[in-house]
Amino acid sequence: MSTTQFFDSPQGRRIAYHKSGTTQPTIVFLGGLKSDMEGTKAVHLEEWAQARGQAFLRFDYSGHGESSGTFEEGCIGDWHEDTLAAVEALTTGPLIVVGSSMGGWQALLLARAIPERIAGMVTIAAAPDFTEDSYWASFTETQKEALDTVGHVELPSDYMDPFVITKRMIEDGRTRLVLRAPLVFDFPVRFLQGTEDTAVSTETAIRLLNHAEGADMRLTLVKGADHRFSDADCLSLIEKSIEKVMARL
Repeated sequence: MSTTQFFDSPQGRRIAYHKSGTTQPTIVFLGGLKSDMEGTKAVHLEEWAQARGQAFLRFDYSGHGESSGTFEEGCIGDWHEDTLAAVEALTTGPLIVVGSSMGGWQALLLARAIPERIAGMVTIAAAPDFTEDSYWASFTETQKEALDTVGHVELPSDYMDPFVITKRMIEDGRTRLVLRAPLVFDFPVRFLQGTEDTAVSTETAIRLLNHAEGADMRLTLVKGADHRFSDADCLSLIEKSIEKVMARL
């Protein structure tokens, strides 16, 4: 397994990462909200890539894992900047982007920012626009008032400890929405989604599939799989999806 390294982003954030392999394209794993690069999927995919000699990058967004900052300071735009900085500083050539949950939104933002670098994409329970369509849409008037007066609200989660959602995260998220403008993919895309996911609904996955345009897109629903999407069968499906995307190159 690779060792943790660090680089300083143009925004002055210290980003922790693991990088291994040399054979292109480089697989870049983008984790979820409050997840880190030591998660099951990230570590498993690095081991799988190493067995192939495939170039692989995983990293922690600022405020996550070993990177600098705190979660409460961050927002979608900050983590997009971190993603761009990591890709530009640590990789060359074509990329296969694998995004999990919020990392799926980050994958879509990355494809919009540097489409010429993206050779393929796999998302796992992608959660585009969740700050607006999930958080803000479900907030009570009391919670919305708290955002203005206190600056944050605290939300429970089925998958982690309660966490703080700030007014900045909501307002910045509105500037990063991807389902309100064209999404055109000139590369193969595979969307993966579990039917028992209580954090991201199958309706979100179908909305993304219907909204995006591309000649080679597939959505796979896995009956019974939850948001973690990390059992042996799900991990195997992620591997096979990456292989199918790379086979199209």
